[in-house]
Amino acid sequence: MTYPHLRLSTNPHDRAGTRRADQAWLDERWADPDTRVLVVSGTRIQPREGRVEWISPADAPEGLRVLLGEQDGRAWFAVIVGPELAEAEKSAWFPLRGLLPQLADEAVEGAPRIFHALGIAEWLFVTRYCPRCGGELEPRAAGHELVCTRCGRSQFPRTDPAVIMLVAHGEPGSPDERCLLGRQSIWPEGRYSTLAGFCEPGETLEDAVRREVLEEVGVVVGDVAYFGNQPWPLPASLMLGFVARADSTEIRVDEDEIEDARWFTREQMRTQAGAGTLVLPGGVSISRSLVEHWYGGQLPGQW
Repeated sequence: MTYPHLRLSTNPHDRAGTRRADQAWLDERWADPDTRVLVVSGTRIQPREGRVEWISPADAPEGLRVLLGEQDGRAWFAVIVGPELAEAEKSAWFPLRGLLPQLADEAVEGAPRIFHALGIAEWLFVTRYCPRCGGELEPRAAGHELVCTRCGRSQFPRTDPAVIMLVAHGEPGSPDERCLLGRQSIWPEGRYSTLAGFCEPGETLEDAVRREVLEEVGVVVGDVAYFGNQPWPLPASLMLGFVARADSTEIRVDEDEIEDARWFTREQMRTQAGAGTLVLPGGVSISRSLVEHWYGGQLPGQW
């Protein structure tokens, strides 16, 4: 079975990390008319006719040039400009979350490049001053490093590890086996998803799974098995998926992050998803992949 979330990682580019400080090479590739550029205003991009548009360097505005890498015999850059362009015509510029369904269809054309560009843009947008001395930061390494002009300390892009888990109870594969899904109060009626949370300092990923499940729904988890991962720069996460086995079944929601949580058998999930009373995560998310992995096939309906 091909999992939906993997489409967002299809056909990754060569990031050409050793070329980021090679200014002569960067200038040469920028002068090449075959080079392609994605314009990012703040943290938003502007699709054209429903497609993410890559333009030539000659058509790109002035801004910070971020080397994304090489692919298909050409170089790929992002040019990051201030948020003013996007603010002037908000309806035409979209953040990454608004582009996810489209990116799943454009996987062969470079969704990883777009994730790369917007991930760097998000980092640059929030990293304004040196955390050590408060000095101004100057971009280096083709947008992948910020150096303090006062103390010289370097800053690099950060990725926050987040765990996302399908919690199951019962004999694996049996009709009575159930999986646990939860919902937030701000979600539309019927929407449920897998549980998730961030890994804390000094904590293993498996223990993060156990802690988050216990904190959010009061269920004790024993065995935890790795499933897969998904880049998720919203704004800067790596979603690490797991399948967890519950040692208890009583649910006590925290009423903070989670409003309700329920156990579903496969039959209940199929019937309710088909009727539209259970609305499952979108097809491009690792959450959807975890649910369908446990279920054993595709399910109807999605966010």
